[in-house]
Amino acid sequence: MQTTRSGSQPSSKGPVDWFTGSVRIDSPFQRNAPARVGGAIVTFEPGARTAWHTHPLGQTLIVTTGCGRVQREGGAIAEMLDGKVVEWLEKVTDEQYGDDRGVREK
Repeated sequence: MQTTRSGSQPSSKGPVDWFTGSVRIDSPFQRNAPARVGGAIVTFEPGARTAWHTHPLGQTLIVTTGCGRVQREGGAIAEMLDGKVVEWLEKVTDEQYGDDRGVREK
């Protein structure tokens, strides 16, 4: 068992390669192999968003305040596969973000 005191880990800014706008990331639990589960609390300022991305073993999203848009094509707690928890893709454009249909067009 590992115990971590609340507030003992610093927040980080969402990297500009993966996020648009102001994003804060808190990682209350990240484990080393052989563990496959990790989690983050990601706080988005209005208009901020992630780039398109996938999770090899899926992801569980828990919205604790506000609202958000999600999209699932073809089918925070995420499992790791072969050392990777996320595959980052291109950024979401302003047009896509403003599209109320929530449909990714390629």
